Amino acid sequence: MKSVKQSDLLTSIYTTASYCNSFLLKPFCWISKSKYFYTRKYLDHQELHRDVLRARVFYWKRGFRETEVDTAVVSRGHNQVGVTFLIKEGPPTLISDIAVNQPTPTLLSKREINKRVVLSKNAPLNMIRLDSSRFFLQTALFDKGYADAEVDTTIVLDSAAHTAAVTFTLLPKYQTTVEDIVIKGNDDVSSHTILKSLTFHIGDIFKRSEMLRSQRALYESNLFRRAAIEPRPPIDIATPDSAKIVVVTVQESPPREARISAGFNTIDFAQLESRFTDYNFFGSARRLDVQGVVGNLFARSLSGRGIFQNATIPQTSALSRYFVPTYNASIDLTQPWFGSPHNSLGVSLFTHRRSAPGIYVDRGYGTSLTFTRELAERAPTSINYRFEISKVDAGDVYFCINFGVCDQPTLESLRGNQKLSPITLTSSIDRTNDPFSPNTGFRANGSLEHASTFTVSDFRYNRATADGAAFYQVRKRGAIGAHVRVGWVRSLGSTAQAVGISTSLGDGVLHPRKRFYAGGAHSVRGFGENQLGPRVLTVPISVLQTHDSTNAACLTGTDVTTCDPNAPKLKDRDFVARPLGGNFVMEGSVEARFPVWGELTGAAFVDAGMVTQRTSPDLPRRKGAVTPGFGFRYRSPVGPIRADIGIAPASSESLPVITENIVNGQKTLVRLQQRRIYAPNKGGGFLNRMVLHLSIGEAF
Repeated sequence: MKSVKQSDLLTSIYTTASYCNSFLLKPFCWISKSKYFYTRKYLDHQELHRDVLRARVFYWKRGFRETEVDTAVVSRGHNQVGVTFLIKEGPPTLISDIAVNQPTPTLLSKREINKRVVLSKNAPLNMIRLDSSRFFLQTALFDKGYADAEVDTTIVLDSAAHTAAVTFTLLPKYQTTVEDIVIKGNDDVSSHTILKSLTFHIGDIFKRSEMLRSQRALYESNLFRRAAIEPRPPIDIATPDSAKIVVVTVQESPPREARISAGFNTIDFAQLESRFTDYNFFGSARRLDVQGVVGNLFARSLSGRGIFQNATIPQTSALSRYFVPTYNASIDLTQPWFGSPHNSLGVSLFTHRRSAPGIYVDRGYGTSLTFTRELAERAPTSINYRFEISKVDAGDVYFCINFGVCDQPTLESLRGNQKLSPITLTSSIDRTNDPFSPNTGFRANGSLEHASTFTVSDFRYNRATADGAAFYQVRKRGAIGAHVRVGWVRSLGSTAQAVGISTSLGDGVLHPRKRFYAGGAHSVRGFGENQLGPRVLTVPISVLQTHDSTNAACLTGTDVTTCDPNAPKLKDRDFVARPLGGNFVMEGSVEARFPVWGELTGAAFVDAGMVTQRTSPDLPRRKGAVTPGFGFRYRSPVGPIRADIGIAPASSESLPVITENIVNGQKTLVRLQQRRIYAPNKGGGFLNRMVLHLSIGEAF
């Protein structure tokens, strides 16, 4: 067997060997042949004789028309036999010529034909590929408006030379049009609303691709549990065959839906979510969504324990803001098929409280307006304007490092309300075969964002992101995926004055949400959430004075900057690593996904990423890392439930150290003269380098 894959042939015959139910169960299969571990297969002599014919047909379809197949059955012990298929492939029948005949003027270009004919000259005469080529050519004619087109195939064999000449003859017949559209089965949804969803109208050229596209639009509205679009012959026999009456048959779904759900992950601890949706709000398929999510529940008690070990936040009064519950509430109204079946218009009211642990808490409320047009199937482009009143609640360290402001009056001003009002252009394309766990195809999206005086924003910047993933199928259920993410942002010079800062830091004055961070369940999984990138260390002055008791200037507070952050008694756990975020991010991942047992699949991955900041030349400029890992997914009705373990590098880095200096009751931040060699993953062995992530959905 040289010309076909053995695995393909085995799937086409009935006789199969007994097998262990899973690779992970191999040790149990050596001990026991219980049905829970091992599947027994029995020899059926009648099916074995049929398998000879099945194998010959298998080869015949693939161009080997003189293949000979025999079998041998050998005893392998008590009640056990071995079956051998003896195959003599023989010479293949090779394709000597491929021709496509079509009427004049030609309907399909040479490029269109080459794209759809999947046969090749001097290759075996594969009947499966021949039929696929015929179907692809016929579909191409359908998309040109020739709905009754046919494609004939002719094969001229030369048995002596073992060659075949293949000819495809295109018979387009006549171009078809839509004579009428009939709606059936609707009760609450008006026929006018259904007609607005269709991408074709009476008098248009009839194309089956537009029927499929319209059918998808009906399903995506969630108004119908069944939607069929089919042509039927005209009732009037005097009407020519080229006119098609299209019948749209629907079965309506419940117009309203409500749900409550709960869950947890290693980022947001426990969460509760409620959602109400009206899919036909005041008719016209207008959609109303009311949603509320509460997260960060039980954060104070769970942080630093069990699976939440990497979500540790020191429980001090200065960081208590990160243990308060987060929330996100919104009311969204969407009008699909706005002026065209390819358009939609949405308006939203929202409020939220978000937390990036150890970095900032972001509160805001506002409204947004979005116009979306589907330029091609599963390729929408949107323009969005979002007006938000935002309030950033963060420690003094964050503002002092990222904004260059350390005095209390200005800090209080920065913690006040600021306008964040960007206009964003977003485009995406999705050519994957599954929205939850794809194994073939690709998807990509990109966005351009601008905020300035023109958009009535205090934070003013330009921002661009690009994100893409591709998947290649391996066997039946396995896949190899690759993911790339790139982002860039730069603030405008007028931001400093708009937000109340007297000095300008160039690229440094950015809203924390618009900075880029790396690390986490959907990023570089060898790091905790947002922990890959430039960082600084913070430590209470009392801890420094306790462990650097020989330094008189440090102990008395006359010169706190001389405190030694590398004093022998100081441990890495005494410091808190604070991500700075960055102006540029680049990430990449390669992941192999493979079946394990039933709905359980495994994954092995390598992630890499880098974040660069331009806030201050005195701070770490960039930080990057490569982290391998492995994980498991369980395919549930709501999507893959994922557990990943990333392996952090056992490396150290020299980081600036920030502490506070209290003079006359006034607290100010100061940077120590010495940096600390920070290596939290070096001690404690290999297990200390493992970072666990729990979430729903694939990493990319």
